[in-house]
Amino acid sequence: MGVKKVLLILAFLGFLYLDGLPLCTASVVHNYTYVLKETNFTRLCSTKSMLTVDGQFPGPVLRVQKGDTAFVTVQNNGKYGVTIHWHGVKQPRNPWSDGPENITQCPIKPGKKFTYEVVFSNEEGTLWWHAHSDWSRATVHGAIVISPKNGTSYPFPKPYAEEVIILAEWYKGDVKEIIDEATATGADPNVSDAFTLNGQPGYPNNCSIATTYRLRVIQGKTYLLRLIHAGMNEEMFFAIAHHKLTVVAQDASYLKPINTSYVMISPGQTMDILVTANQSPSHYYIAARPFFDSNAPYDNSTTTAILQYVGNYTPPSSPSFPTLPKITSKSAADNFTTRLRALASKDHPISVPTGVDERIFITVSVNQLTCDKAVCGGPNNSILAASLNNISFSTPKIDILQAYYRNLSNVYESNFPNRPPFLFNFTGDSNDNLLLPSTGTKAKIIEYGKRVEIVFQGTSIGNPENHPMHLHGFSFYLLGTGYGNFNKTTSPKTYNLIDPPEVNTFGVPKSGWATIRFVANNPGVWYMHCHLERHASWGMDTVIIVKNGTTSATSIRPPPANLPTCS
Repeated sequence: MGVKKVLLILAFLGFLYLDGLPLCTASVVHNYTYVLKETNFTRLCSTKSMLTVDGQFPGPVLRVQKGDTAFVTVQNNGKYGVTIHWHGVKQPRNPWSDGPENITQCPIKPGKKFTYEVVFSNEEGTLWWHAHSDWSRATVHGAIVISPKNGTSYPFPKPYAEEVIILAEWYKGDVKEIIDEATATGADPNVSDAFTLNGQPGYPNNCSIATTYRLRVIQGKTYLLRLIHAGMNEEMFFAIAHHKLTVVAQDASYLKPINTSYVMISPGQTMDILVTANQSPSHYYIAARPFFDSNAPYDNSTTTAILQYVGNYTPPSSPSFPTLPKITSKSAADNFTTRLRALASKDHPISVPTGVDERIFITVSVNQLTCDKAVCGGPNNSILAASLNNISFSTPKIDILQAYYRNLSNVYESNFPNRPPFLFNFTGDSNDNLLLPSTGTKAKIIEYGKRVEIVFQGTSIGNPENHPMHLHGFSFYLLGTGYGNFNKTTSPKTYNLIDPPEVNTFGVPKSGWATIRFVANNPGVWYMHCHLERHASWGMDTVIIVKNGTTSATSIRPPPANLPTCS
C-alpha cells in the first residue's frame, strides 16, 4: 500500500480563521495513498472476501499534528463506487473533501482515484476515517491520530506509549448484499455475527481465542488508549479487568479527567483514555459488549482482547474478566455520559455561544412507509423507515454540494423545517397514525455566523432507542440531555453553559432530548445523520447548508479539478 508519508514543511506562517479567532500556524503537509481492494479474511471459522484499504482490517492509521494538512489519494480497485469521510475533521471552507456519497461528492468509481485534501484546524486527539457509501464502512475504516503541535504537550503527563483500540462489527455475509437486500424488501437488515477489537472477535467467539488481540504493557507504566467506536448499530460498554480508566478527551477535544471502571461509547465517537499498568503481572481481559435498551434486533455478543504484562511469570489459565454493566442498563450509561465536562483551561479554552440567533427543534423517529410491492419485509407488510421532523431523507443521484455550488435545480429543496409538522406527546404517544413520514431531499439553510441551537427530541414512534447523531463540518457544545418531552421553559434551566463537552457525535436518549449549540462559521454543505447505520439507511438524515460570508475567507473554496463524476 502506499502509506507513503511525505513531510513537507511549509516555510510560512498563516492565519487560520477559526471560531472567530486568528490562530498563528505553521503547517505541515502529509501525503498518503490508500488503495481500496477486496481481501480475504477468516473469522468465526469461515473465510470471506471484503473491501479494505491496503488489505488491512482495521485500516491504516493517519498520523498528523494539530493544524496540519493531509492529501490522501484513494485508488479504488474494488467492485463498486466508494467515498471516504474524515470523521470529526471540520474541513474549514472545504466540504469538497468531506466525503459522504451524493451529499458532497459522487462515489469514486472502480478503477478511478480521487485525492482528498484533509484540512485539520483545532482538532487534537483521536478521530477516525471511514467509507461513507452504503454500509462499506463496516470494513473500511481506520484511526486518525492528531498529536499536539511542536512546542506544546498534552494537558496531562506524557504517557509511556499510545495504542489505538478500534471496536467494530463482523458480518459473515457481504455487508453490501445485506443492506441491498434489506433496502429491496423494506426489512430490518441482519445483525452482525460478532464484535471485534482491533479486528479480532476474541473470547468467547468461535475460532477466535488463538487470534485474540494482545496489548503488551510494562508494570508501572501509563498508556494512552485511543478508543474508536467504528461499529455499525450498537452502543458499547468497554472495560479492563482490575484496571481503572481515566478518560481525558472525547472527539478530539479535552475533558476534565473522569476516573471510571467502564465507559459507554456510541458509534462514531472516540475517546482518549489513560490506563496505568499497576496490577500484578498477569493477563487481564479487555472487553466490550452492547448497551441496548430497545425492542429492535441487536447483536448481544462480547468481544475481548488481553492486556498482557511483560515479564517472567506463569500466565493464568483463565484471565480475569471485567465487570461490565448489564446490556440494558440505562442508568450505567447515564452515570458515565453525564460526567463529561470540557477541560476549559487556559491552553484549551472553549467558547460557548450565550445567545441564539436560530432555534431548530427536530424530532427523531423510527417509522414505516407503505409497501410499494406485493410483499414487504417490515412490520405488517410495511417498509421500515426513519425520519427527522417527520421527513425521511431521500439521497439524490447528484451530490447536493455540486447542486448548491452550481445552482442546479431539481436536486434538493431548501425548506427543511425548524419544527415538526405537528406537535404531540412525543415520548408518550406511539399511535400508528404517527408512523408514516413524508419523504424528500430537504436541506436547512443557515446564514453565515449565526448562533444555532438545535434540540433533538426522541419519540416513542416505532422502536425507540438511543440515537447517536453526527453533524459533519463542526464540533459543537452538548449543553444538556434529559428524559421525556423537552420543555422550552424548564429544560434550558438545566443547560451547562460553563464547561459543556465539545463533540461531533452525541446521544439523543431513548424517549428523551438533547441540545447542542454552535456558531455557523464553516460555509458549505454538511451532512447530519444518525450514526446507527440502519437508521441512516432508512432516512434519519438531513443536510445543513451554511451560506457564504461576506469575504472570500468566509466562503466555500472552489472545487478541486478531479472531483468524481456523477452518472
